[in-house]
Amino acid sequence: MRIITLSMVCAFSLILLSNCKNKATTDSNSPATSNPGNYNGFGSQIAWGQHLVRVSGCNDCHTPKMMTARGPADDTTKLLSGHPEKVPAPEVDRKAMESKGLAVTNTLTVWVGPWGISYAANLTSDPTGIGNWNESNFITSMRNGKFKGISNERDLLPPMPWQWYKYMTDDELKAIFAYLKSTKPIHNIVPEAVPPALAQMR
Repeated sequence: MRIITLSMVCAFSLILLSNCKNKATTDSNSPATSNPGNYNGFGSQIAWGQHLVRVSGCNDCHTPKMMTARGPADDTTKLLSGHPEKVPAPEVDRKAMESKGLAVTNTLTVWVGPWGISYAANLTSDPTGIGNWNESNFITSMRNGKFKGISNERDLLPPMPWQWYKYMTDDELKAIFAYLKSTKPIHNIVPEAVPPALAQMR
């Protein structure tokens, strides 16, 4: 009798554990664990890439902002589309700023500093973004800080922190690229960077 009772308890416990495991892997607030070895606990390469984009602060500069009661917030209708093409840079005394080593932004998508004027790039899958890029372009951009991922192009400008992102693994960079290529395409031609004002006088 004791043996039968013990067997029933064990079977019941196994059923409970199985149900808990299934619930954990389908919880939308938790990363899926179907491929933990390949995607760091996420269900797909794209899902892992989306996570990395979020925690790496990419939206801080590459997503336009809108004002809310709690201050600036990401405009999710323009997610990762870069600086809006028709929004001008801040009107400041660039020569004075450059001589003092100051930097300023009014939208968090355009920055004026000693390096000149830099605009956050369009990272969506549209051709005006990274739609025509391949994986090697993206890795070159992140590893070597090169505009459009082309080795003989200009360097990426501040505040883009590629010097830190270059320490990401190949798998992490590939996951980010896979996610960016899956994003909604948003047509937005970001203005070209502008050289420093003092350098233009020489």
